[in-house]
Amino acid sequence: MPKATVVNMTGTKVGEVELSDAIFGIEPNEVVVHEVVKNHLANCRQGTQSALTRAEVSGGGIKPWRQKGTGRARQGSTRAPQWTHGGIVFAPKPRDYSYALNKKVKRLALKSVLSAKAAEGNVIVVDGLELGEIKTKAMVNFLNAVEAGKKSVVVTNEVNENVVKSARNIPGVTTTTAKILSVYDIVNADKFIVDKAALAVIEEVFA
Repeated sequence: MPKATVVNMTGTKVGEVELSDAIFGIEPNEVVVHEVVKNHLANCRQGTQSALTRAEVSGGGIKPWRQKGTGRARQGSTRAPQWTHGGIVFAPKPRDYSYALNKKVKRLALKSVLSAKAAEGNVIVVDGLELGEIKTKAMVNFLNAVEAGKKSVVVTNEVNENVVKSARNIPGVTTTTAKILSVYDIVNADKFIVDKAALAVIEEVFA
């Protein structure tokens, strides 16, 4: 059974906690993780790019010159793609890039990335993750104390306004709650920092 170090807000080790084998102890499935990360990035795409085809560019209604006898290539419109100011061939149009994945696939990917983080020793459990006020400096001091590295995801039991607002200006730091974990955020982070109460919720919800 994998274990994680339990620290307090000052970074002092106060004990160890055993992690659930069902969530933190499986063999990571890299193929499924790749599929879920790809799905996340596709769903983030806006798909608002747009260009004009030859039918949509204004002008070009008259034939530039007569069909025969000029010695030049025949042309039907000055808005054809080969002309300057002409339309675009196969012009990109607004589209929706998002697609759905099965819940079982998403859950397996989440367990895989959590197990990988646990195997690497990058899961940090905090005994009472709480800030008395909204202050970025206090959050930076906490992250430095637990040796969080440049990128980390901080998980609380419920939305903690002090934690969220204190961390939102720190580059590379993401905050979330135990019930809406993102595979992409965890993969992208060096450390998975979780409140002890949030850990219990994760093991209850995803086991």
